[in-house]
Amino acid sequence: MGPRRLPGSPRRSRESRQALLAVPLALIVIVTVGDILAPPEVHLGPFLAAAPAITATFAGPRTTACVGALAVLAQAVVATVRTSLTDLNHSLQLSALVLISVFVTLFALRRERHEQELTQLRSVAEAAQQVVLRPLPRRIGPLRIASAYLAAEAEAQIGGDLFAAARTSQGTRFIVGDVRGKGMEAIGDAALLLGAFRAAAHRQAGLPALVAHLEGTVSSDLDDPEAAEFGTTALSEGFITAAVLDIPDDSPVVHLINCGHPPPLLLHQGRITTLEVATPLPPLGLTEFADSSFTAETFPFEPGDTLLLYTDGVSEARDTAGTFYPLAERMRAAPRGEPQRLLRHLREDLLAHTPKRYLDDDAAMVAIEREASCRRDDGP
Repeated sequence: MGPRRLPGSPRRSRESRQALLAVPLALIVIVTVGDILAPPEVHLGPFLAAAPAITATFAGPRTTACVGALAVLAQAVVATVRTSLTDLNHSLQLSALVLISVFVTLFALRRERHEQELTQLRSVAEAAQQVVLRPLPRRIGPLRIASAYLAAEAEAQIGGDLFAAARTSQGTRFIVGDVRGKGMEAIGDAALLLGAFRAAAHRQAGLPALVAHLEGTVSSDLDDPEAAEFGTTALSEGFITAAVLDIPDDSPVVHLINCGHPPPLLLHQGRITTLEVATPLPPLGLTEFADSSFTAETFPFEPGDTLLLYTDGVSEARDTAGTFYPLAERMRAAPRGEPQRLLRHLREDLLAHTPKRYLDDDAAMVAIEREASCRRDDGP
């Protein structure tokens, strides 16, 4: 499972807008008939202005203009039936209705252009993100792998969630991370980190050396010469949380360095363990503010176990009551099976937990299972 959008399609959107169009049309009919049948001292014409105003909230400028013209025509019919078009009261109502219809049509035009710009920005960002975030293979060496990416629906704010895997001569290395910020800048930072990981993971002898290399790459990119001229630093403005893992082929363990990222979860014989490191490190890009050396910590990872790597878009997803998604509990209750099945369950369960199945932040997950019978495979 590679990057994937949340539910929703243009066809459904069009069908929904067509259904909503019945509201202003029904309003025009009801107000027109009611105004014609009302006593002379009662005037319902001003309510016709609501029809184009309502239409502008969900339809484009053409539809809004058509509904506005229909409302003006209805007002003219009322004026003709009740008195005449030259009657002062109806003339003022017609003039006001024309002005309101023009105004809301311009509003609909501006909103439509804004939506088109956001759609274009999101398309470009998604295309860039799919190039950066390559789907993981389903099998590397003795490991079975599944990955999933859920994009948030907030405007064009594509996030910087990332994951990757790299094969070494003795095992497989993984990284999962989250860039602070949104949009193309976050994707650029994610591309930088992933490129450094893919280039160095194969040749760096130890995990601490690899993470030190990643830290150097991120820190050098975050240095801002312009900010330095004003006596400020860009390092406090941007950083990347990341968990970097090394899983040997021949040892039932996993080595982990966690730089400010949510801790992985380990499923072992139906029990969930949070892989909390004893010495947490700050995110990449901030380590120069903390005199910390990179030291890998080791945890059991036996055949049949499953590791879940994830970003805070998963663990911090809230329901309507503001309750965080109980990831560990839901992982424990998930049906047993291959990693693909686990992530399908968690993805659907996560969307069901959030209001209207929308996420406020992008979310990424990687499930890794060590097979009971190890089979050597060089992978990517």
